[in-house]
Amino acid sequence: MAAGHVNLVKLCVGAESVEDLARWQAARRGAAAGAPARHVTRMWPKRAGEVLAGGSLYWVFKGVILARQRILRLDEVIGEDGVRRCGIVLDPQIVRTEAVPRRPFQGWRYLDPAETPRDLPAARAGDDDSLPPGLAAALAEIGVR
Repeated sequence: MAAGHVNLVKLCVGAESVEDLARWQAARRGAAAGAPARHVTRMWPKRAGEVLAGGSLYWVFKGVILARQRILRLDEVIGEDGVRRCGIVLDPQIVRTEAVPRRPFQGWRYLDPAETPRDLPAARAGDDDSLPPGLAAALAEIGVR
């Protein structure tokens, strides 16, 4: 990732696992496989330039950061209520990361690159080396990554 950027971190509400997120995003994209995913949020990042300079959205599942998606752009979205919102357009590729515990919070937060978990190596085709979310959370809680 580029220097001089900042990341976002967000709770992945309603998804139990990275696979749940991937299925949900694929269903929302429909037939447009490979199309970017989009997450609409109420607040627009004041540091949009830094976010767009190579930032990613890190997803928190059950209190643990487990994945990220590169942020491609920020789109203005006007809701049916006339309120301006931010559409965070994401790379469709979901990258698994080291498990890092994260306390609950509302909305999204900035995540400094120095505090971001490392990407896990890509698994070979057919491998499923991922830990169950509960085990990953327990290991992260005691500092084992």
